[in-house]
Amino acid sequence: MSDSGVRLNELLLALSLATDLAFGQPAEHMVRSARLGMRLGERLGLDDAALAVLYDVSILNYVGCPVYGDEAAALFGDDIDFRSNVVQVDLAGRQATMFMLRRAGAGGSPIYRVAQATRLMATGGRAVVEQMANHCSAAGVFSDRLGLDAEVRAGLEQAYARWDGKGVPADLEGDALSLAARVSHVAEACEVVQRLGGLDQAVDMVQARSGTHFDPSIVAAVCTDPDGLFDGIDVEAVDEFLDTEPVTRLRMTEDELDRNLEAIGDFCDLRCAYFAGHCRGTAELVAAASELLSLAADEARLVWRAALVHDLGRFGVPGTVWGKPGPLSATDRERMRLHVYYVERIFQRPEPLRRIGLLAATHHERMDGSGYHRGIGGTMLSTPARLLAAADAYHAMTQPRPHRDARTPEDAARELRAEVDAGRLDGDAVDAVLAAAGHTVGRSRPTAGPAGLTAREADVLGLLAQGSSNKAIASTLGISAKTVGNHVEHIYTKLGVTNRAGAALRAMEFGVVGSAPVIA
Repeated sequence: MSDSGVRLNELLLALSLATDLAFGQPAEHMVRSARLGMRLGERLGLDDAALAVLYDVSILNYVGCPVYGDEAAALFGDDIDFRSNVVQVDLAGRQATMFMLRRAGAGGSPIYRVAQATRLMATGGRAVVEQMANHCSAAGVFSDRLGLDAEVRAGLEQAYARWDGKGVPADLEGDALSLAARVSHVAEACEVVQRLGGLDQAVDMVQARSGTHFDPSIVAAVCTDPDGLFDGIDVEAVDEFLDTEPVTRLRMTEDELDRNLEAIGDFCDLRCAYFAGHCRGTAELVAAASELLSLAADEARLVWRAALVHDLGRFGVPGTVWGKPGPLSATDRERMRLHVYYVERIFQRPEPLRRIGLLAATHHERMDGSGYHRGIGGTMLSTPARLLAAADAYHAMTQPRPHRDARTPEDAARELRAEVDAGRLDGDAVDAVLAAAGHTVGRSRPTAGPAGLTAREADVLGLLAQGSSNKAIASTLGISAKTVGNHVEHIYTKLGVTNRAGAALRAMEFGVVGSAPVIA
């Protein structure tokens, strides 16, 4: 089978960056935590097999916590801000209860805040910890889909377990806990406290939690030589972490990468309940539409992969934004728009993943340059990018959102066609997506024409060769002049010409002059 050029640990690294975003932590927080964890594992004398489990658990530690961010947002407002602060709190003590009470119902009315505080007081915050821990069960299932070891699953599912048995699951304590989980808990807490408060504060923290939250033997490993443990932890963290994989795995095949990206797409749709199935649904649309547009096999696979993960950047945007029932404020809109930048940031290495991330980050770009995050348009948007934008828009419209009900397929199709008329979406991409979704598209001939022209471009070329202005072509075809202008740009590029005269000569060569156009 063909080599994808991507190692599994490189994909896990990408997921760790998503966790950093969801916890409001600086980039590579989880990588630095994992490096600390591996150093602790070596101090504890773990063999390569145990270190391999620790490697995966450390980099994916807490990856499941951001799912169902709408639940955390309902309790504490900005769920990312909540997580960024709760990492320093001992969740089994009075400190945790007081912290949660201060945050209860943040952003809501006074009555709402009192109601949320009352709920918290009824369980002393235990229900919140159980909710957070239950989300980690999703990480366990996710690790199975990535083909990771059963011991890795156990470690991830014990993200909120404690040495003293006062965590979740409550029946686990002491040596019954996964060793990888025990080490990674200490390492992650150390990374945060050392970075924010210095080495002495980190040592004080682990000693204070020894025998309660943390395994005393791991605390002792920290305190034996704390300076050596943290020495150079920020220097080339990513490259060194990738190179220290205890058991080097072969690069994934193309099919293995496909399966893992499917798993990531399903996982990222757990961010909020009403996103369920969006990434996979968008990918199914682009796959079918790619075939209708006769995309090359490598392009079709790339846009399908990009569709699977295009919304992973949602982990970096608070649930209060995704779950807002009314119009977004200017600040909310800016935070929401960042999710497309984040997906590009997450998939930044190696090159095969970078290509996926770059394309995934175009799903809100528009032909007239009015989209985000780069604001590019026209010929700068490839056919796969145009296809992804159309598929994402259509599928999102057919799902409910907090501020609106799901639109019918017919309403969504009308909206997409209106976007084409306004010059924001590409007509051929929209036609292909609508056909893939089962709509009847008003074409009487194939989408592929001479020199790679689409049927609509052939229509425009025929009228252009007859001397029609853009405005006249728009009137004849029932589309906007701006859309005609976009088509003309594409025609020139495909034909290798720079003006109407050259285009007219090619039109006569292809015999499209005088052919009856397909009216939209």
